[in-house]
Amino acid sequence: MEKFEISVTIDKVNQHFEVRDYMHHDEEKCKYEIYKDDQFIGSFEPDRHKILHICKDPGMVDEAFLHLIANQLEAYHI
Repeated sequence: MEKFEISVTIDKVNQHFEVRDYMHHDEEKCKYEIYKDDQFIGSFEPDRHKILHICKDPGMVDEAFLHLIANQLEAYHI
């Protein structure tokens, strides 16, 4: 697992998130998990075109925020 931080502007405020990248993921676990202040807020799974889709959404943040985070991750071409 690799960890890195990502910043996303939400409602004109720059928010910081921790991304946990499970490079050798399997069907049991999503590829990317997102945390805010050590609290799990969602995870993503890439499709074969490397477009991220929500894998798990515990409802901690609005789904639109998760899509903004996914867009930012896709911009990094990871």
